[in-house]
Amino acid sequence: MRDVLAELMAIWRAGDTAGLGTVVRTFRSAPRPPGASMVVAPDGSVTGSVSGGCVEGAVYELATEVAETGAPRLERYGVSDDDAFAVGLTCGGVIDVFVEPVSRATFPELGAVADDVGEHRAVAVATVIAHPDAAWVGRRLVIRPGQLAGSLGSARADAAVADDARGLLAVGRSEVLKYGPDGQRLGEGMEVFVSSYAPRPRMLVFGAIDFAAALAQQGSLLGYRVTVCDARALFATPVRFPTADRVVVDWPHRYLAAEAEAGAVDESTVICVLTHDPKFDVPVLEVALRLPRVGYVGAMGSRRTHDDRINRLRAAGLTDAELDRLRSPIGLDLGARTPEETAVSIAADIIAKRWGGGGRPLAETAGRIHHDTQAKDPQVKGDLNDYLTRY
Repeated sequence: MRDVLAELMAIWRAGDTAGLGTVVRTFRSAPRPPGASMVVAPDGSVTGSVSGGCVEGAVYELATEVAETGAPRLERYGVSDDDAFAVGLTCGGVIDVFVEPVSRATFPELGAVADDVGEHRAVAVATVIAHPDAAWVGRRLVIRPGQLAGSLGSARADAAVADDARGLLAVGRSEVLKYGPDGQRLGEGMEVFVSSYAPRPRMLVFGAIDFAAALAQQGSLLGYRVTVCDARALFATPVRFPTADRVVVDWPHRYLAAEAEAGAVDESTVICVLTHDPKFDVPVLEVALRLPRVGYVGAMGSRRTHDDRINRLRAAGLTDAELDRLRSPIGLDLGARTPEETAVSIAADIIAKRWGGGGRPLAETAGRIHHDTQAKDPQVKGDLNDYLTRY
């Protein structure tokens, strides 16, 4: 819902009803992940996508019907459908889409949820998508770290779902949970889709150069909150970095250390050092590579610059294990030359690091295209797989 929230809120504030279709479950090579949404406005206009085009027409018709009748529906689309040629997924995948009416009456908490998302506060929305009692379908529970709003239908169900939803929110994952009709953990009959809105991950770019401007744009496209930091006030200006969320004038190592101390750097944070100047990049890399939890650390520079940088970092006391975390020279080998091409190369490396991709052309690989879980950083204790194993 995050990708269509602005349009959905405009309809909600106007007092109208929208038809909202959300991917809640995927199988095989589904084109969009759980949480991807499509909004049908009262005037018939469409925002967002649930399948990249394969079944949009069918979902559009259903969303229009649901907005009029007020009765939510859970539908499955895929190659097993009788009408697969007309509305099936050409990629061979299968998706479950929950379509519901959204208005002030059906979702009174939406305004507060939108505020949380806009202010980067963690919030999850749990929605009943299947239940033996049709009256339960569409009920919601809004979960925050220390607060609940709404109800699924009983205190028992609310307590069970809230507990599990907070676990999913902690790892930023959206998925369907199954319970008995009253929230029994070992039962069946009730399915609840938990949509997690964890704060957007951060990208910290050090070095206010033209490559940083291109990378800030790529980072924004990937959903990061981008901060550009440089000690030189002449270059670190918002005008030069219009797509960055924040431009900071400070010494890179001092700013990063302060952010880490404040708890603003975690395992989802991406750190890109583009200064290729020892007086800037060595001190900030000393801080970055010693952080216990960080998603990516990369540094720009030639092979000669890289070798000199490694020697300086080793002289500063960094261990081989810490140095192994450094992606340098930064980026994948795409033959990039311009700042924009280099930014794509860096973005590709970040994606590969996050999901465990090999960086090879898909035409040269076999097996599944999409990686299901994030790759585990050996320096980070615990990951998504650990959570899924526990629950």
